[in-house]
Amino acid sequence: MPGDSVKVAVRVRPFNQREKNAGSSCIISMSGDSTTIKNPENGSTKMFAFDYSYWSHDSFQENGEGVFTPRSGSTKYTDQRRVFQDLGQGVLDNAWQGYNAALFAYGQTGSGKSYSMIGYGPNKGIVPITCEELFKAIETNKDSQKQLQVSFSMLEIYNEKVKDLLVKSKQATEGLKIRQNPQAGFYVDGLRNVPVRNYKEIEKLMEQGTVNRTTASTNMNATSSRSHMVITIRFNQVIRNAGGESNTRSSDINLVDLAGSERADSTGATGDRLKEGSAINQSLSTLGNVISALADIAGGKKNVLVPYRNSVLTKLLQTALGGNSRTIMIAALSPADINYDETLSTLRYADRAKKIQNKAVVNESPTDRLIRELKEENARLMAAVGKGGGKADDSEELQRLLRENERRMADMDKTWEQKLEEARREWERGHGGVDHEEEQAEWRRLPYFTNVNEDTQLSGVIKHCLRVGETTFGKSSTATYIIRGLGIQEQHAIIKNSGSKVTMEPVKGAKIYVNGIKLKAKQELGHLSRIKFGSSCLFLYVGQVSERKANDEKEYDYDYFMAELAEHRGVAIDLQTPKINESMENLKSYVLFQEFMDLLPQISEANAISLELNKGVKFEAEIKTPASHDALQHGGKEVIIQVTNEKTKKVWIWSKEKFLHRKDLMEELYCRYMDGESLPMGRDTDPFWDPVEDIFLGSCHIMLQSLSYCVEIDEHFTLHNYHGKEEAVMRVKIFPLNDKGEYLGDESIVEPRELLGKPFNFEISIPECMGVRWCSEDRSRGVYCKFTIISKEPVKSQTVWGKGYCDFGLKHRVREKKVTQEFINYLQTHSLVVELWGSQGGPYQSTLNEEDQIHQTFNGSNGHAQSDDVFSQLKNKDLEIEHLTKDLDAMKKDNFNLKKKLDKQQTQIDMKKQRRGLSSAPPVVDVSQASTTDVGLDADLAQALRLFFKDVKTVQAQITEIKEYAKMSQHGSSDNGNIKKALGKQEQKLHEVESKLSGCVDSLKESVANTLRKAKR
Repeated sequence: MPGDSVKVAVRVRPFNQREKNAGSSCIISMSGDSTTIKNPENGSTKMFAFDYSYWSHDSFQENGEGVFTPRSGSTKYTDQRRVFQDLGQGVLDNAWQGYNAALFAYGQTGSGKSYSMIGYGPNKGIVPITCEELFKAIETNKDSQKQLQVSFSMLEIYNEKVKDLLVKSKQATEGLKIRQNPQAGFYVDGLRNVPVRNYKEIEKLMEQGTVNRTTASTNMNATSSRSHMVITIRFNQVIRNAGGESNTRSSDINLVDLAGSERADSTGATGDRLKEGSAINQSLSTLGNVISALADIAGGKKNVLVPYRNSVLTKLLQTALGGNSRTIMIAALSPADINYDETLSTLRYADRAKKIQNKAVVNESPTDRLIRELKEENARLMAAVGKGGGKADDSEELQRLLRENERRMADMDKTWEQKLEEARREWERGHGGVDHEEEQAEWRRLPYFTNVNEDTQLSGVIKHCLRVGETTFGKSSTATYIIRGLGIQEQHAIIKNSGSKVTMEPVKGAKIYVNGIKLKAKQELGHLSRIKFGSSCLFLYVGQVSERKANDEKEYDYDYFMAELAEHRGVAIDLQTPKINESMENLKSYVLFQEFMDLLPQISEANAISLELNKGVKFEAEIKTPASHDALQHGGKEVIIQVTNEKTKKVWIWSKEKFLHRKDLMEELYCRYMDGESLPMGRDTDPFWDPVEDIFLGSCHIMLQSLSYCVEIDEHFTLHNYHGKEEAVMRVKIFPLNDKGEYLGDESIVEPRELLGKPFNFEISIPECMGVRWCSEDRSRGVYCKFTIISKEPVKSQTVWGKGYCDFGLKHRVREKKVTQEFINYLQTHSLVVELWGSQGGPYQSTLNEEDQIHQTFNGSNGHAQSDDVFSQLKNKDLEIEHLTKDLDAMKKDNFNLKKKLDKQQTQIDMKKQRRGLSSAPPVVDVSQASTTDVGLDADLAQALRLFFKDVKTVQAQITEIKEYAKMSQHGSSDNGNIKKALGKQEQKLHEVESKLSGCVDSLKESVANTLRKAKR
């Protein structure tokens, strides 16, 4: 039927627990088939018209069987049965007529896609109801000349790889191949297409597929929100006529549950050097491009290329979008104001999809003709293979096509009963029949662990029973239950069931959290304890049968786990999470809190990937306060990621978007590593690498109001970082000046209005900064300060390297030719924001471009990785030696000056002693006062030198560490070639520096000791 438009329905769900906690308001309203969304910021609205608008937000009740139905007297609520009648029944009708049909669900993670498609508990979704109704109709068939055949397949697409969810055994790492047939289009080569005789068999297959999908999700960190699931029901009607000839009418029903739409446009973060998106998001972003292109074609645009071939998903959906299919899209919406942006994006996406035009035709052809065409194609292929002479790849492809055709012919020769019997035997071989079902029911009488997933459809699918005795978890094949994933050890946890209580003990080094707290020793588990293994394996412990209550597991979903983990990290306190029904500003804080919580598992996984790939990079989420940079101290908070190379101590700050983009690329890299592929060694494609950059350390706000009265400012200000912790103390002086540029005294105080119309000059001076923690932690670091005054160009100081005390000596004069009221208002309302920034890599950073970065080569079997790392360390140590030599020269000068002062003090003491002895009437009081003063000065000097000794000891310890490193590298078992010689020279240099430094220290010690001894006489 030409000219079929894609039918589009939207459905809004109830608030989830997260949205209830936020005190969210509903921003969606529906009238008839139109849907309106309200912007919570300004109250503006946008209206969209669709084929169906389903209200499932409220006005419902739960009956005795647990099914949600419209509340008595209300017709507003749309239940699962109504959705099927409008959408699923249409799919079935099309299948009976011989049309291909497709139904796919789109929306952000948690918006209710899976609920509409699959359902939950007794509230069955479109897929199971469609299958159930199909077999009900088949059972009513009494026509002996009509044979109705149904087969079922189920696949998952993740990271552009196709996995057959009905195959329990391990599959090829590269996934199933996508092939193209001139008549049938794209198909999955080798995908199991299982014949089924009733709905119960489909239920078993769906359960098996869901278990396989959940296991893969846990093992490979491929959560359902990032993967697509496609269920295909092939429905054939074989009809024999009076002459004995048969005609086959076939229909493929594709039911697609798409990945979460929140990453649909993730093709690279703004400002990131890695612009390309990851393969993980490729299918979803390409689907958006396909829909846009098809909408343009429907609008009359010419010469539009539809990028079907750019992803696995769009290849398989080519017939459903713009091809031979009748297609329905259901867009799932969140009703909450905190999800406004994502919900609006989903509505716009659905609005484009409704413009697509398909050309559906009845798929009907004589069965004998199909067999004849296959035989003719086989003959052509065999002739082509016989000729030979072509490329090896072409010959291999011809052989593959020949084998595929022969398989299809053999399949067509089998009767439907034979196919069903083969499917039954294969199921029993793989699942053990009744015994397997009895084993699965163990959890009804034993305590067990059940999985928790971001997708509620995949939660509670896996159940690990804890039999009396010892049960082990880990990725080793010897573990009772094998769990894989990031941060999982060979042997990870030991659980003991005594029959009355269950205890869990972590194996040494294993990361386990129980109820949000890290497990350090053996602990008894309570009913409904929340367990986290490694970085992402979540389980809920369900205790003894006597402890259980009906539906007591419902409360502990994925969001609960994340909130609990965040709470024990102090996140709720740091973010000042608001209570229900507070202001819009506090609602924004709640949104920020949720963003932070959503990032926690991502960061944990990124850290685990870094550890497994030996990258040495650590990720931490922080809250950035724009008020730290704003003169009016305004601005909201945002989540940022601090990235630290734990080996070089270099630090980077990434935006949330950049981190998520890089995290996708890290996952892709990790998947390749797990599949045994060789990893790229270059830094240009390494998601862990970035060039060295300057880092914001902290800021202080100096109110300028006193300047409007010509009152000078000369104070020490504490600079605080985003956490509110002290980074340094800075002295800031602001002096009003006269026309000649001279400082005004206290007598110059005036009223602000007296300045109007007159010239006004002042100087901002930042002489010094003390206690700089950034430089104290690493001598190769430097700092500089900068500020902006009256919207002019930023004023920046020189960079001071490797010192906790920084002599900036920064002076900047501001000249206002004619004071206006606006200028006075600026002084009275604004503050001067002085920011402290950290530089990295030392003053010779440009010469270390290869090392001052976030990149470390994967330490695999390749020997070059170690060699490159030693070269990097050698250059860094040489730089440290250079710094230490400079420090030694400075110490020598200080030592010389101190000796001069000590000698002068000693001379004064000796002279006073002599005068005291010659005088007949010694002025006791005066001498005592003089002596006390001198001794006090000497004591102060000695105290200062003690502090000096303490600092020098730290330097000595650092040099000793460098020597140990050099020795270790020099005497190592690996052959480092010329690097050993270089390290030998380096060690010699270090001995010289240490010897000189020790001599300097000994000299200072002796001088101070002499001073103290003489002062006590």
